[in-house]
Amino acid sequence: MSTDDHAPLIELRGAQKVYGRGEARVAALAGVDLVIERGELVMVMGSSGSGKSTCMNILGCLDTPTAGEYRFAGVDVGALDRNQRTLLRRHYLGFVFQSFNLLARTTALDNVALPLVYRGVRARERRRRAQQALQDVGLADRADHTPAQLSGGQQQRVAIARALVSEPAVLFADEPTGNLDTERSREIIELLVSLNRERSITVVMVTHEPELAVYGSRVLVFRDGRIVADGPPAEVL
Repeated sequence: MSTDDHAPLIELRGAQKVYGRGEARVAALAGVDLVIERGELVMVMGSSGSGKSTCMNILGCLDTPTAGEYRFAGVDVGALDRNQRTLLRRHYLGFVFQSFNLLARTTALDNVALPLVYRGVRARERRRRAQQALQDVGLADRADHTPAQLSGGQQQRVAIARALVSEPAVLFADEPTGNLDTERSREIIELLVSLNRERSITVVMVTHEPELAVYGSRVLVFRDGRIVADGPPAEVL
């Protein structure tokens, strides 16, 4: 799979997603056009059922549109088979979730190294890269701790390190501060901002909180399966 460095990183053209038939038919996405360039920090907002989660699932190659087109770095994702989409996720995409999703009896280091196991990276190199990723999120001294020995904010930092260890082109964060208090939430968003600015990692983050959305370079607002606002935070919020 060959990507095009000159093409937009993410591009949706008329993307639709329909569930059910007849009277049970629901259009989760109703024709979305979207372009995200490399290096952007995009905040995604919208109420439950607005279509934002469906859109994120499509962008993350966890789902496919019913109609329309999705291109990732010039690659027509719709033309890929399931195995090829898995490889795209594994090599180009990183994911951070609200619930951390860490292995409970596994150290922070081994949690972070896990994606490299699936990529066939040798044990010594996995350890080196996992240690570097933990250092990047400020947890080098917690490498041997299990999730139960870490605070909620520290667990989310481990989850971010796990997403970063594969050096993804884009990081998708689905309400990564949803289970954290105000201070820990600010720490996590500031970490994501620094990764975006200092390492040029594209970040697409779902949030319900306007006070966090202002950290983005751009805010998308979904309603009824469509993007109804798209622009700098000062213009959208």
